[in-house]
Amino acid sequence: MKAWFRTGTPWIWLNAGAIALCLVMVIGVLGLILVQGAAHFWPADLHTVQAKQSDGSMKRLLAEQVRAEDVGAAVLRDSGVKLESNELVYQRQLLKLGNRDVYGRDFAWFLSHDLSDRQEPLDATVIERREWGNFYGFPVKLLEGDKVVAEGAQLWQELVVRIERSNDIHDEINDIERGEIGVINKALESLRLGKRRMELDGAPAAEIAIFEQEAQQQKAELEASYAVLQQKLEALYEQSRRDNLIVVTAEGKTMTINLSQIVHAFQPNAMSIMQKIGHYFGAIYAFLSEDPREANTEGGIFPAIFGTITMVLLMAIIVTPFGVLAAIYLREYAKQGTVLKIIRISVYNLAGVPSIVYGVFGLGFFVYIMGGSIDQLFYPESLPAPTVGTPGLFWASLTLALLTLPVVIVSTEEGLSRIPSTIRMGSLALGATKSETLWKVVVPLATPAMMTGLILSIARAAGEVAPLMLVGVVKLAPSLPIDGNFPYIHLEQKIMHLGFHVYDVGFQSPNVEASRPLLYATALVLVLLIVLLNAVAIRLRNKLREKYRSESD
Repeated sequence: MKAWFRTGTPWIWLNAGAIALCLVMVIGVLGLILVQGAAHFWPADLHTVQAKQSDGSMKRLLAEQVRAEDVGAAVLRDSGVKLESNELVYQRQLLKLGNRDVYGRDFAWFLSHDLSDRQEPLDATVIERREWGNFYGFPVKLLEGDKVVAEGAQLWQELVVRIERSNDIHDEINDIERGEIGVINKALESLRLGKRRMELDGAPAAEIAIFEQEAQQQKAELEASYAVLQQKLEALYEQSRRDNLIVVTAEGKTMTINLSQIVHAFQPNAMSIMQKIGHYFGAIYAFLSEDPREANTEGGIFPAIFGTITMVLLMAIIVTPFGVLAAIYLREYAKQGTVLKIIRISVYNLAGVPSIVYGVFGLGFFVYIMGGSIDQLFYPESLPAPTVGTPGLFWASLTLALLTLPVVIVSTEEGLSRIPSTIRMGSLALGATKSETLWKVVVPLATPAMMTGLILSIARAAGEVAPLMLVGVVKLAPSLPIDGNFPYIHLEQKIMHLGFHVYDVGFQSPNVEASRPLLYATALVLVLLIVLLNAVAIRLRNKLREKYRSESD
């Protein structure tokens, strides 16, 4: 046995077992996220059931079964449930009722033996609304104003067409409000700030008067354009409010839903398997391409995806040159000694500093000191409202660059140290200067190590949340940092981030059951995004490694 231990074989098997266990755990977590997140988009069937209420009465419900679980009788009694039998274990089912504006809740638990007469009506309809979540019911007739335009067999086909038309109008309204009106508002604000800047610069009264006269003329033109857009908006709002859908709930309550509040409608019980597959991928596309709604418990996550990618790319652009240059100086130029050892120890220690500390530093130094100074120098006319001295995309990227800088420095230094001294000596022997040897021989050969540091920094930055909450990431950003207004890229704007979105949906949502599947789906997208970014960086690193290996051969 001792001889066997001396061979080192047990430690090899121990390491292999530890790696295998880690892989199983990682695959298990990813599998859980995939199953829980991806299953949310499948159009589940709707059931009508007779449900026994707490007062003993029976109520007809139209609902989607979410999940079932076994629970002990003692737990049910402690929660105030009255049990009529002496069973030790009961099965209960979680039903998604929808109709939050009707029932005051859209999820409810029922004991299985309190549910009876289960049916699956083909005309049961899911109506996805912009507010109040889903509505489950039965469409009766479609109204245009006070006129009935469709009912019976023709209702569904006409409803689909009019919902599509209503969504087109909604998109047109958003384009006008966020685009054309936004441009006008920005131009009006520029005129106001232009006058204030002239006053702060001490311009002569005559120049200010001339500017004010020209500004009044431009303002009149802008207000005329605004009035035209406002009339167009009023016409679009009138068109969007024209159509109404009369629906009936399972218990017989009649309601009216304006089509401007409907995002999508479908009848899952009447759909074939191919139609459900098409709906499934359409729902995934909508989740990835739309804005969030209902306190982030409905809609999509596109702004969070865009913000995460933009911030990580900007961080990589910032951290790479600073990290590489710092590593080159420390390895190639700095004088070896006590001071350099202290610097290296400090760099290593910076890698272990809690990320929230970087967030506090970024808020205090980058936002308040640097941003405030820039506002004082270049945007005094906007004060006291900050322009740059407020949390935003650039400061968030800069904070993450500072957070991941030690990783890039250490990786680059390790790569430089692995370059054999014979290569340096050979280059110098051929007449190259130290600078030429460094930049044309050593640095290219160390590029794969630099890419390794960048890969590690991207993986960490994409998943960070704590520092970003202080320096520019918010729950909901009304617009993207890139638009059609000059200078087109607005680094001072606040952004959304997938990591913060996961935190917000998971821990700040007012509707836990509704947000649970979106939590898993968002986490899955974040993991896939990190894998994609790392895969691109790894591919680039491997190409560089093969290139310089072949050149060195």
